[in-house]
Amino acid sequence: MRKLLAPLFLTLALAAGSLPAQAAEPKHSEEQQSFLERYTNAAQDVILQGLKLVGVNYRRGGNDEDSGLDCSGFVRLVFKETIGTLLPRTSREMSEVGERVDSADLKPGDLVFFNTMKRAFSHVGIYLGDNHFLHAPKPGAEVRVESMQSSYWIKRYNGARRVLD
Repeated sequence: MRKLLAPLFLTLALAAGSLPAQAAEPKHSEEQQSFLERYTNAAQDVILQGLKLVGVNYRRGGNDEDSGLDCSGFVRLVFKETIGTLLPRTSREMSEVGERVDSADLKPGDLVFFNTMKRAFSHVGIYLGDNHFLHAPKPGAEVRVESMQSSYWIKRYNGARRVLD
């Protein structure tokens, strides 16, 4: 059932205003490119793999889909399975990998970090575009998509890193 939800989330993301009204016309500037055209192949793979895991239970220290995933275990699994990149185990360590990205320059596939435990970079997710991200939020919850524009996430945002070329 969970695997059937991934296409639904992608459809919802596309319907959330990320495609221009005339997506069939060829566009050349980055501002005019469609949601899918802005993705690199690696970013597409990362996003689609992450969406397949929507609904997986959260488990502190979790590293696999069957027993559950925590935030860094989720991100680590997605990047390893899609592009073969082995990221560090903790969100704090991940915050030091790749290149720092300004929030205005976020691209799908970037890692986004939050302070959820009274310490910087204590939570990580994968940016989807249009101010949404994919993550394993907390005990009792499941991997899901959320808006970074909610007051909870805005107050806790720490920054982003780009590990995809």
